[in-house]
Amino acid sequence: MAQSHGTRRGWLFLLAILVAFVGLGSVRPVKATEQYAACTGRACGDCHLDPGGGGELTKVGMQFAAVVAAKPGASGKETPAPSPRLIRLVAGFVHLLTAIFWFGTILYVHLILKPAYAAKGLPRGEMRVGLVSMAVMAVTGAILMAYRVPSLAFLTTTRFGVLLLLKIALFSIMVLSALVVVFFIGPRLKRKEAVVPAAGGDMTLAQLAAFDGKEGRPAYIAYQGVVYDVTASKFWRQGAHMARHQAGMDLSAVLSQAPHGEEKVLAMPRVGRLLAAETGPAKSSVERLFYFMAYMNLGMVVAITLIVALWRWW
Repeated sequence: MAQSHGTRRGWLFLLAILVAFVGLGSVRPVKATEQYAACTGRACGDCHLDPGGGGELTKVGMQFAAVVAAKPGASGKETPAPSPRLIRLVAGFVHLLTAIFWFGTILYVHLILKPAYAAKGLPRGEMRVGLVSMAVMAVTGAILMAYRVPSLAFLTTTRFGVLLLLKIALFSIMVLSALVVVFFIGPRLKRKEAVVPAAGGDMTLAQLAAFDGKEGRPAYIAYQGVVYDVTASKFWRQGAHMARHQAGMDLSAVLSQAPHGEEKVLAMPRVGRLLAAETGPAKSSVERLFYFMAYMNLGMVVAITLIVALWRWW
């Protein structure tokens, strides 16, 4: 019941964020810079020191600003109010911070924990991070796009617009694949019942995976070729350690990130040895699809990061 209440509060918080940003996005922005670039065919870097636009002006930019300021009616209502710039800053900050958090989670799960960490079902923590991050990035991205894109033609006739369109396409693919994993693949992976071999003794990594500490099964982990029983440990309830590590896995590679040394693991009862990998049953179609999407998303993170680098430094 407490967990359900926490989940409900999390979704209400997300809804509040969405409503707030939609309200902020209703302020009509001034797009003089992008319109000028689209009409003249000149790049943002011709008027700004930053190739991506915005910030300090070059000599050409200062001359253009002086010409605009000298025109009749240039003052008053035509002068951009500070509030749209503040909204754009806040949206950009939240967008970037969320991207760092989301991409960091993806990189950690794929490069440190490996996709096998979630092969038996997505952990709730990572799933919530992904869903909330996608929603926040979609809303803040739409707000930023309203300030930077004066027309649909801008997306296909300018370098910035083409890269933005490509970034949106990659993000859309990531969102679609994430929804498929959460609502289609994840439930099927969790329903898949593992055949539990006799407890104790030497075992392969595939056999170790069956001892995940869930539904009354023992919780085993492997470290440096030895299998340990952590079932009785209060730090491994339901087969999960600190909501980060899952029983039924070889944790040799991740112990270096733990705040404690190997003595905590070595103190646990020994079950047997971890045997060399053997050819096991072929992965199901659902598992193959999960691994494909997992590594595809990793590639998408690299591609989107490259697009941002092209915006700023190329």
